[in-house]
Parts: sequence; structure tokens; C-alpha cells
Amino acid sequence: MEQTLSRLAAAGTAGYAVYALAAPGHLADALEASGSERDAYDLLAQAFGVRDLAISGLALLGRSARTVRTAQKARIACDLGDAVLLSRRVDDPDLRRKVLAVTVGWASLNALALVLDGRRSAA
Repeated sequence: MEQTLSRLAAAGTAGYAVYALAAPGHLADALEASGSERDAYDLLAQAFGVRDLAISGLALLGRSARTVRTAQKARIACDLGDAVLLSRRVDDPDLRRKVLAVTVGWASLNALALVLDGRRSAA
């Protein structure tokens, strides 16, 4: 199977997507949200779940390397977008670092998988 590392990263993201749909309160908990913010973050977590499941599905089920690469690039863009949007909503510096570590961390993991799979394909 080609694009093995990218597909593995997509499987991890799909696992998160299922978790986000099953337990959307995790995002509000992680962001230490309270009151009406919790409902908004629950909805956002569910949206993340749907989005991430769709993108991961493309990467996992895609027949061509091009489809998998495109899904990986979309995943990286989404993670970086999440980093920008979520980190701007958090006032606490320690919590902001946590948000950035998770979002940029996932983007980096997916980028690394994409690059390594590209090198394997070229060899």
C-alpha cells in the first residue's frame, strides 16, 4: 500500500474524529470554557469530527497517491487554521501553548508523513 505513513496519520485523525463526535465536551474541557461557550465548543468539536472523518476517509480510501496527498494537505491546512483560530480565543498563556502544541503538532506530524511518503515514492 502506498502512502503508508500518510494513511497511518489519517487513521489517527479518524480516531480523533470519532472521539470528537462521541464526546464533544472534550474540547470545552480542554479550553476551560464555561457557560454558553461550552455549547459553542461542543458544536465546534462535532464540526471538527465531521470534517476530520471526511478528510481521513479520503486519505484512507483514496486509490491514488495524489488523492492521499491532497487529503494530507487539506488536513495540514485545517490543523494550522485551528491553531490560529483557537489560540486567539484563549487568554491564558499556558493554555494557548497547549492549544498550539496540539494543533501545530498534528499539522507537523501530517507534514512529516507527507514528506516521508513522497521520498519513498521517489526512490
